[in-house]
Amino acid sequence: QVQLVESGGGLVQAGGSLRLACAASGNIFKINAMGWYRQAPGKQRELVAAITSGSSTNYADSVKGRFTISRDNAKNTVYLQMNSLKPEDTAVYYCNLKRPWLQSEFDYWGQGTQVTVSS
Repeated sequence: QVQLVESGGGLVQAGGSLRLACAASGNIFKINAMGWYRQAPGKQRELVAAITSGSSTNYADSVKGRFTISRDNAKNTVYLQMNSLKPEDTAVYYCNLKRPWLQSEFDYWGQGTQVTVSS
């Protein structure tokens, strides 16, 4: 099985920074993409940022220019550098890994890490 271990969440003041990390381990052969989703209370889970095996990236409009996703292929680890944090960034952040499955993809998820931004 594939396991995703997240770290780096916590409490930070508005305008501050946090760096999240997600390390993948287990029976990994190919990875289509890794990324981060978040879910705030009463809201839908949304994509924050993702990076493909070809190193193309995708960001939610709300975090463009503030967040940067990167990857260390040797360690099967993805990072999310979060700068200029805002209270509306407060959410549980989930690491996501997409692997090829049949003619589609299969999603693996971390257990989530809390990010709280105070005003």
